[in-house]
Amino acid sequence: MLNLGRMLGAGIYSVPGVILNSVGSVGLLFVFWLLAPLFAFGGLMVYSEYASMFPKRSGAEVVYLEQAYPRPKFLVPIMFAVTSVLLSFSATNSIIFAQYALTIFDVPITPERQTIVALAVCAAGMALVALSTKWSLRAVNILTGLKVLSLVFLVFTGALVLGGFTHISDPYANFRSPFSGSTTNPNSLATALVKTNFAFAGWNNAFNVIGEVHTRDPVRTVRKASLLSLLLVACLFFFVNVAYVAAVPKDEIRNSGQLIAALFFQHVYGESFAGKTLPIMVALSCFGNLVLIFCQAVGQTRALREIARQGLLPYPGFFASTKPFGTPLGPVCLKYFLTVFVMVALPARDAFNFLLDLASYPNLVFHVATAIGLWLLRRRRALAGLAPSKYRARHIYVYLYLLSSIFLLIMPWIPPEPGHSDVSFWYATYCVVGLGVLAMCGVYYWLWIVVLPWLGGYTVVEEVERLDDGALTARLTRKYHPSAADTDNGERQPLIVST
Repeated sequence: MLNLGRMLGAGIYSVPGVILNSVGSVGLLFVFWLLAPLFAFGGLMVYSEYASMFPKRSGAEVVYLEQAYPRPKFLVPIMFAVTSVLLSFSATNSIIFAQYALTIFDVPITPERQTIVALAVCAAGMALVALSTKWSLRAVNILTGLKVLSLVFLVFTGALVLGGFTHISDPYANFRSPFSGSTTNPNSLATALVKTNFAFAGWNNAFNVIGEVHTRDPVRTVRKASLLSLLLVACLFFFVNVAYVAAVPKDEIRNSGQLIAALFFQHVYGESFAGKTLPIMVALSCFGNLVLIFCQAVGQTRALREIARQGLLPYPGFFASTKPFGTPLGPVCLKYFLTVFVMVALPARDAFNFLLDLASYPNLVFHVATAIGLWLLRRRRALAGLAPSKYRARHIYVYLYLLSSIFLLIMPWIPPEPGHSDVSFWYATYCVVGLGVLAMCGVYYWLWIVVLPWLGGYTVVEEVERLDDGALTARLTRKYHPSAADTDNGERQPLIVST
C-alpha cells in the first residue's frame, strides 16, 4: 500500500495529453508508458541490492549514497536535507484539483480562479493533516480506495468503448497508423519520459522503511511487494491510456493540457449525470494524493528531525515538535508556505509542468550517483573479502537506471520543436533552477562545515550516542581548538543549539 498510495496519484489523469503533445504519435505514447515502468524496474533491482547490504537501515537513497560516498564527510545528508526542504511543495496536485473542480461546475478556467481554488484546497489539506494525523490517514486510506475504483472503472469504460457498446462511432480511429507524426527531438522525448516517470513516482517508497519490516527476509518482502505494485500500476496505467485513445480524438488529447480524464468522460457520457459526477472522483483522487503528500511530512519529519538533531539543519525543535495537536505542525506549515509561494510566483498556465519538471531534475543527479555508487560498493566489498549480495542486480538493470537518468539530465538542454515546449518561457529554466538548488546545497555545506568552523576555531566531529531505547545514533558536535577554547577546553558543544 505504501507504493500504491503514492503511485496512484494525479499523474495518470493529467500527463497523457502533455506526453502526446511532446511525442506526436499514439504509438510513442504507448511506448513511453511501457518504458517508464521498465526503468523503474531497473531502479528497483538496484535498490534491492543496496537494501541487502544494509537491511536494518531505513531511509533508502540517502543511506545508500552515504555509504557509497563517505567523502566529503556529511555532504550526502546535507544535500538531501536542503533539497528536501527547498522542494517540499505540494502544488501539482492542488493545481489538478483546481482544474477539475472548475470543469465540474462549468466554470471557465482562468489563472486567477485556478490559483484561488488551488490555494484553498491546499489549505484544506494542510489543515486536516495539521489537526489530526489519525483522521488524515483515514482520509488517505478511503481516498486511496477511491483512486483504485476510479481507475478500474475507467479501464472498464474503455473496454466498453472498444467493444462498441457506447456512442463512440469509431473507437479504433486513433490506432490506425499509430506512429504517424512521431518526433525524434531529444527534448520532446525527455519531456515525455519525465512526465511518465512522475506518474510512477513512489515505486521505491517501501525501501524507505525497510528497517521497520520485521520478517525473516525484509529485503525479499519489500522487493516482492514493490514488484507486484509496480506491475499492477503499469497495467492499469497502460489500459487507462488505451481507453483515452479509444474515446477522445488525437488532436483533442494533444490540446487537453491536464484535463484528459474530463474529456474522456464527456465524450463517453456526454452531459449525463455520469459525465458530470465521474470527474468528481478524479478531483477527490487528487485531494487524496494532496493529503498523502502532506501526511508524508510525518515521515519526512523523522528524517529531517534526525538530520537537524545531528547538526545538519538549524532549528531542530521546529522539525521535531508535535505541539499543540500531536502532529508535525512545523514541517507541514513549511510545506504549505512553500507550496503557496510557488503557486503565486509562477504563471498559472505553466505552474504544473514547470514544478513537475523542477522536482525531478535534482533527483536525477542522485539517481546517477546511486547507480555508479553500487559498482563502487561492490568493489570495496570484494576487496574486503565480503560475499556478493544474493540480490545482486544484473548489469543490464543498473545500466537501464543509469542511462535513463543521464538521458533526462542532458536532453532537456536541446531546443524543442516549435510548439512542443511544455512551458511558455525558456524551455530549460527548470534545469537551471534545479542545478541552482544543488549549488545552494554545496554552498550551505561549505559554510556550515568548512567556513564557520574555521572562523569559530573549532572542528566538526561525529559522536555516537545511545538513545533511551538502546539504539545508537550519530550526532555532530563542535570540538574547539585549544587556543580558542574556554577554560573547559575539553568540552564538546552541540553544533546547533535548539531554541
